[in-house]
Amino acid sequence: MRFSPVARLAVRLSVCLALLGGSVVSASAETVLSRDQFSDQMGDRQSSFLARDLMTGTVCRLEGSDLETRHAPWSTFKIPNTLIALETGAAAGIDHWRDWDPAQRPALQYWPEAWRQGQTLKTAFQRSAVWYFQDIAFDIGSPSYRTALEDWRYGNAVVPDGSDAFWLGGPLKLSVDEQVGFLTRMVQGDLGVQSAHLADLMNAAHAGPLGSATLYGKTGSGPVRSGQFSGKFEGWYVGWLTRGDDVFVVFAHHVTGPYFDAIRTYRRDFAETLLTACGLTGAQQ
Repeated sequence: MRFSPVARLAVRLSVCLALLGGSVVSASAETVLSRDQFSDQMGDRQSSFLARDLMTGTVCRLEGSDLETRHAPWSTFKIPNTLIALETGAAAGIDHWRDWDPAQRPALQYWPEAWRQGQTLKTAFQRSAVWYFQDIAFDIGSPSYRTALEDWRYGNAVVPDGSDAFWLGGPLKLSVDEQVGFLTRMVQGDLGVQSAHLADLMNAAHAGPLGSATLYGKTGSGPVRSGQFSGKFEGWYVGWLTRGDDVFVVFAHHVTGPYFDAIRTYRRDFAETLLTACGLTGAQQ
């Protein structure tokens, strides 16, 4: 029987726990990156960053990071949403197709061309096509979302009845620390989801090499003030790193900036810079 990378990681972690007599490596070891060394790249943006080395328990954070304040997850919610869709059968698989109905989901001015067409679950994840996941939200239903998110300890787990946009600006919210906690439980196999569905998520989230590691992640962003698309924006880049078959790092980066273009590529670019500076990618610093 061939196990997914995530399933193999869960087995290895179980073995490590047994060898350690049921105790985990202390997470008290911490690396703090000075903000001053990144001032040129950060500019007028505010970043909070946390990464956890799952093999050593060491954490790495950016100095002055706000790890506790909750924010809307925006499109990073596509990570749990993909798993919930697969687990509930709202999507039959990663290639589950949905036609775009412009009458039901009219294109807004800011929609890229890639959204204005039918999607699979995988392309909707990779293109961040909001309408696909809004359609799925009605099929899944609010009670199923609340059950899953409460069980998974995903932020405040608030999902209003009948909502198809609860992750876009709220009321669903979570902190940087909670993002990392959720991702840790996910890659360690603690969510109770099928390993095949975790493998499908890995497939969709694959983002390419980073140093000697492989990067998986998801962006998300939206206006700080609802509907004000010309004003201040917040955004995320969250994910994990693998080496071989092992997921060995999880991380979350939250940023605010004066407008969308100021954070559009920065969300991921600066996260990669910080992962490298933490010594987690095997790349030269």
